[in-house]
Amino acid sequence: MSHTDTIIRPLAAGLEPTVGSHIVTPRRGYTHHGIYVGRGKVVQYGGLVRGLRRGPVEEVDLTQFAQGRPIWVRVDDSRWFDRDEVCRRARSRIGEDRYHLLTNNCEHFCEWCVRGEHRSYQVDEFVSRPWRLLQRSIDVVAHALNRRRSARPASYSIVNQSASN
Repeated sequence: MSHTDTIIRPLAAGLEPTVGSHIVTPRRGYTHHGIYVGRGKVVQYGGLVRGLRRGPVEEVDLTQFAQGRPIWVRVDDSRWFDRDEVCRRARSRIGEDRYHLLTNNCEHFCEWCVRGEHRSYQVDEFVSRPWRLLQRSIDVVAHALNRRRSARPASYSIVNQSASN
Protein backbone atom coordinates (compact mmCIF):
# COMPACT_ATOMS: atom_id res chain seq x y z
CA MET A 1 0.00 0.00 0.00
CA SER A 2 1.47 3.38 -0.98
CA HIS A 3 0.96 6.65 0.85
CA THR A 4 -1.62 7.70 -1.73
CA ASP A 5 -3.62 4.57 -0.84
CA THR A 6 -3.59 5.42 2.87
CA ILE A 7 -7.04 6.22 4.20
CA ILE A 8 -7.52 9.07 6.64
CA ARG A 9 -10.78 8.86 8.57
CA PRO A 10 -12.20 11.58 10.78
CA LEU A 11 -12.55 10.60 14.42
CA ALA A 12 -16.15 10.96 15.56
CA ALA A 13 -16.69 13.43 18.39
CA GLY A 14 -16.46 11.86 21.83
CA LEU A 15 -14.66 8.72 20.60
CA GLU A 16 -11.06 7.74 21.19
CA PRO A 17 -8.79 6.28 18.52
CA THR A 18 -7.67 2.67 18.75
CA VAL A 19 -4.50 2.21 20.80
CA GLY A 20 -1.46 2.38 18.52
CA SER A 21 -3.22 4.55 15.94
CA HIS A 22 -1.33 7.14 13.90
CA ILE A 23 -3.45 10.26 14.38
CA VAL A 24 -3.35 13.57 12.55
CA THR A 25 -4.73 17.03 13.24
CA PRO A 26 -4.62 20.05 10.92
CA ARG A 27 -2.54 23.13 11.64
CA ARG A 28 -2.06 26.27 9.57
CA GLY A 29 -0.19 25.05 6.48
CA TYR A 30 0.63 21.51 7.67
CA THR A 31 -0.69 18.55 9.65
CA HIS A 32 0.53 17.49 13.08
CA HIS A 33 1.01 13.76 13.80
CA GLY A 34 1.01 11.62 16.93
CA ILE A 35 0.59 8.06 18.21
CA TYR A 36 -2.44 7.36 20.39
CA VAL A 37 -1.25 5.25 23.34
CA GLY A 38 -4.55 4.89 25.22
CA ARG A 39 -6.32 6.44 28.20
CA GLY A 40 -6.59 9.79 26.46
CA LYS A 41 -2.83 10.10 25.83
CA VAL A 42 -0.81 10.78 22.68
CA VAL A 43 2.94 10.55 22.14
CA GLN A 44 4.00 13.33 19.81
CA TYR A 45 7.13 15.10 18.69
CA GLY A 46 6.46 18.49 20.26
CA GLY A 47 8.36 20.13 17.42
CA LEU A 48 6.97 23.54 16.68
CA VAL A 49 3.62 23.15 18.49
CA ARG A 50 4.81 25.86 20.89
CA GLY A 51 5.67 28.34 18.15
CA LEU A 52 9.32 28.75 17.19
CA ARG A 53 10.58 26.96 20.31
CA ARG A 54 11.04 23.30 19.42
CA GLY A 55 9.83 20.59 21.76
CA PRO A 56 10.86 17.01 22.54
CA VAL A 57 8.98 13.74 22.08
CA GLU A 58 6.42 13.83 24.86
CA GLU A 59 3.21 12.20 26.09
CA VAL A 60 0.30 14.65 26.21
CA ASP A 61 -3.48 14.59 26.62
CA LEU A 62 -5.49 14.03 23.45
CA THR A 63 -7.09 17.47 23.90
CA GLN A 64 -3.65 19.10 24.12
CA PHE A 65 -2.59 17.26 20.96
CA ALA A 66 -5.70 18.39 19.04
CA GLN A 67 -5.71 21.99 20.31
CA GLY A 68 -9.43 22.23 19.51
CA ARG A 69 -9.02 21.01 15.95
CA PRO A 70 -10.48 17.84 14.41
CA ILE A 71 -8.59 14.55 14.68
CA TRP A 72 -8.18 12.08 11.85
CA VAL A 73 -6.93 8.52 12.07
CA ARG A 74 -4.49 7.35 9.42
CA VAL A 75 -5.50 3.81 8.43
CA ASP A 76 -2.67 1.96 6.73
CA ASP A 77 -2.56 -1.78 6.07
CA SER A 78 1.21 -1.68 5.63
CA ARG A 79 2.04 -1.38 9.31
CA TRP A 80 4.93 -3.60 10.34
CA PHE A 81 4.24 -3.71 14.07
CA ASP A 82 1.25 -4.65 16.21
CA ARG A 83 -0.44 -1.90 18.20
CA ASP A 84 1.40 -2.66 21.47
CA GLU A 85 4.75 -2.51 19.69
CA VAL A 86 3.79 0.80 18.05
CA CYS A 87 3.09 2.24 21.52
CA ARG A 88 6.32 0.78 22.91
CA ARG A 89 8.31 2.30 20.05
CA ALA A 90 6.64 5.70 20.56
CA ARG A 91 7.30 5.73 24.30
CA SER A 92 10.90 4.57 23.80
CA ARG A 93 11.69 7.96 22.29
CA ILE A 94 10.06 10.14 24.98
CA GLY A 95 12.52 12.88 25.92
CA GLU A 96 14.32 12.83 22.56
CA ASP A 97 14.96 16.44 21.59
CA ARG A 98 16.33 16.33 18.04
CA TYR A 99 13.37 17.81 16.17
CA HIS A 100 14.17 19.09 12.69
CA LEU A 101 11.43 20.27 10.37
CA LEU A 102 12.84 18.59 7.24
CA THR A 103 14.62 15.51 8.61
CA ASN A 104 13.10 14.55 11.98
CA ASN A 105 9.58 15.90 12.47
CA CYS A 106 6.35 14.52 13.98
CA GLU A 107 5.42 12.61 10.81
CA HIS A 108 8.90 11.05 10.54
CA PHE A 109 8.44 9.95 14.15
CA CYS A 110 4.99 8.40 13.59
CA GLU A 111 5.97 6.61 10.38
CA TRP A 112 8.95 5.12 12.25
CA CYS A 113 6.67 3.97 15.08
CA VAL A 114 4.06 2.38 12.78
CA ARG A 115 6.06 1.17 9.78
CA GLY A 116 9.71 1.30 10.78
CA GLU A 117 10.25 3.88 8.03
CA HIS A 118 11.66 7.29 8.97
CA ARG A 119 9.67 9.36 6.44
CA SER A 120 7.54 12.46 6.10
CA TYR A 121 5.18 12.60 3.13
CA GLN A 122 4.61 16.32 3.82
CA VAL A 123 8.34 16.98 3.44
CA ASP A 124 8.54 14.74 0.34
CA GLU A 125 5.71 16.75 -1.24
CA PHE A 126 7.23 20.10 -0.26
CA VAL A 127 10.69 19.21 -1.58
CA SER A 128 9.38 17.74 -4.83
CA ARG A 129 7.40 20.86 -5.79
CA PRO A 130 10.37 22.92 -7.12
CA TRP A 131 11.64 19.91 -9.10
CA ARG A 132 8.21 19.28 -10.61
CA LEU A 133 7.94 22.97 -11.53
CA LEU A 134 11.40 22.87 -13.13
CA GLN A 135 10.50 19.69 -15.04
CA ARG A 136 7.26 21.25 -16.29
CA SER A 137 9.16 24.36 -17.41
CA ILE A 138 11.70 22.25 -19.30
CA ASP A 139 8.88 20.29 -20.93
CA VAL A 140 7.14 23.51 -22.05
CA VAL A 141 10.36 24.95 -23.53
CA ALA A 142 11.20 21.66 -25.26
CA HIS A 143 7.68 21.43 -26.69
CA ALA A 144 7.86 25.04 -27.95
CA LEU A 145 11.26 24.41 -29.56
CA ASN A 146 10.00 21.23 -31.24
CA ARG A 147 6.93 23.03 -32.60
CA ARG A 148 9.09 25.86 -33.92
CA ARG A 149 11.53 23.43 -35.51
CA SER A 150 8.76 21.38 -37.16
CA ALA A 151 7.02 24.53 -38.45
CA ARG A 152 10.14 25.59 -40.41
CA PRO A 153 9.99 24.89 -44.17
CA ALA A 154 12.31 22.09 -45.26
CA SER A 155 13.98 24.29 -47.94
CA TYR A 156 14.94 26.81 -45.26
CA SER A 157 16.99 24.16 -43.46
CA ILE A 158 18.72 23.01 -46.67
CA VAL A 159 19.54 26.59 -47.77
CA ASN A 160 20.96 27.44 -44.38
CA GLN A 161 23.01 24.26 -44.27
CA SER A 162 24.53 24.88 -47.72
CA ALA A 163 25.21 28.53 -46.87
CA SER A 164 27.10 27.55 -43.78
CA ASN A 165 29.33 25.04 -45.65
